[in-house]
Amino acid sequence: MHDIIKKDIIAVLGDLIEILKIKEDSDIAQIKELSNHVIHNASIFQDEDSISVAILIYSLSKIIERKQKDLDYNKVLGMLDSCISDLKNNEDDLFRKSIKNIFNFIRTMDEKLKLYIHEVINQAQIKKGCKLCEHGISVARASEVLGISQWELMRYLGQTTLIDKISEPINISKRLNIARSLFS
Repeated sequence: MHDIIKKDIIAVLGDLIEILKIKEDSDIAQIKELSNHVIHNASIFQDEDSISVAILIYSLSKIIERKQKDLDYNKVLGMLDSCISDLKNNEDDLFRKSIKNIFNFIRTMDEKLKLYIHEVINQAQIKKGCKLCEHGISVARASEVLGISQWELMRYLGQTTLIDKISEPINISKRLNIARSLFS
């Protein structure tokens, strides 16, 4: 894992721990913002570790938003500490295993939540794929890195207003001049 990515993930997980230590109404918004920060790194480096952390953080925000009382905060905090420790000790494989353990813990928290949590994680992957596309990553690459189908991602992208966020279009004469400069 690249050192810049490792440092950023350690910082983000540290921030997540600080947010989870004290329960506040603003926690969910702060956690989602952390997830977006990590996905920005993922769009630059296109690494799976940043993406899995972004999905994990986003999934936690959704679980807290809907089923806060069912989440064992102390266990999650301990597991997050373990992730940071693994990264600090350059144990990348153990870090990835710890991330999988957190996902498994979230999935098995409650039998009633099992299907819901699977859906949240799937939707988190799709939403983070959309964020990658916002950063200029192709649909094919985003779906490949996230392990989701291009169809799922394109269906979600079609429902967003991403295309509406494009700033003012370039007028035709400027476009023509750019094209001519390319071929002259």
